[in-house]
Amino acid sequence: MSDFSDAFSVSASGMRAQAMRLRHVSENIANADTPGYHRKTRAFEEVLEGGDTSGRVQLGPVQLDRRELTRIYDPGHPMADETGYYDGSNVDLVVEIADAREAQRSYEANLKMFDQARQMSSALLDLLRR
Repeated sequence: MSDFSDAFSVSASGMRAQAMRLRHVSENIANADTPGYHRKTRAFEEVLEGGDTSGRVQLGPVQLDRRELTRIYDPGHPMADETGYYDGSNVDLVVEIADAREAQRSYEANLKMFDQARQMSSALLDLLRR
């Protein structure tokens, strides 16, 4: 039964990590028009147990995208400098939508893996009851 619990644990950690990734993508999209906003990113890290890889993943710390902010010309904006420009955000909506799709598909793949492990463990218990 340990292999089944490992499969549940691995797929659940993947779903958890993808859900958090999707949360950051949605924050980036929501703040795409916020002046001075830097895109948030998080990298996946492998979970180690006793120095060995466990197959589970977790998200690393939040990092801000270091790309330059877009300069927007609007002399009437309260944040505009003497030249009429202000710093926008560095969020690219096309990239964010692609990241959201990837996170959704990865979440669904982990969900299918979880369901498959559940079905296999249920079938094993049915066999053992006979």
